[in-house]
This record gives sequence, C-alpha cells and structure tokens, in this order.
Amino acid sequence: MTDKMDDYRIVNALNESQVADLMELYQNEIWCDKRTREDVEKMLAATDIIIGLVDERDRLIGFARVLTDFIYRGMVFDVIVKPTHRKKGLGAVLMDAVVNHPQLQAVENLCLGCLPPMIPFYERWGFTDNLGEIKFMRRTNH
Repeated sequence: MTDKMDDYRIVNALNESQVADLMELYQNEIWCDKRTREDVEKMLAATDIIIGLVDERDRLIGFARVLTDFIYRGMVFDVIVKPTHRKKGLGAVLMDAVVNHPQLQAVENLCLGCLPPMIPFYERWGFTDNLGEIKFMRRTNH
C-alpha cells in the first residue's frame, strides 16, 4: 500500500517525542548511529533550520537540517527518511522543503555531503560534485 503525500506534514521544530523518533532514525544508519540524545539536543538547539516530516500520528518519519548565515552559505545535513517509509518520494519532499525554504532563497550557495550513490538524487535540485579545484576539507576532534 502506498501512502498518500497528504498523510504527512512538515514541522520546523521537534517535540520530545519527535526527538526520540529522530534518535531511532539515527540508530538505523551507520553514519550517525553513535549519536547520543544529549548531543542531538545540543545539535538541534544550534541548528538554524529544521525540517521534520511527520505522519498523521505526529511521528517523525523524515528529517533534514540546515546551518547557514542566511546570505552566503548554507550547509544541508542529516537528510534521512525512516526505512519503512523509503521509496515513496519523501526524500524529495524534504529536499523540496530545503531548497524552497523562504529563509534560504537569498543564500548564494547551498552545500551538502553525500556518498557517491546519492549524487544522482541530489543533482535533481541542482547540486553538483563538479567544484573545479575547490576541495572540501575536514578536521576531526575525536
């Protein structure tokens, strides 16, 4: 059975129950399965834009977040859909909400990091891995 898109709504803040749902989403993914509730609460408090996708029972089934200066740069993080709700277009709903978010319309560059198999998905919104000579760099504290 395919869920109708009308069964979902977007929220810009998470309640306590939805933070618990987010923790469950994170536990299912190797790239974020070590996150703690305390750290996730700190991360949410410091996030500029939260896009949560909730079902008719108000349960979180999709999530994305953006850190931005609202002018020059924005970085998209943690685009994730609950495994039981994948292949239904909900990742596209999240990305549409990100790129069409009113507070991001003046941002010069939106960036994100992804694994190579996900590149075609993000290219649909104009993201490219062709950055010329620019290379992203990272420093890890742990």
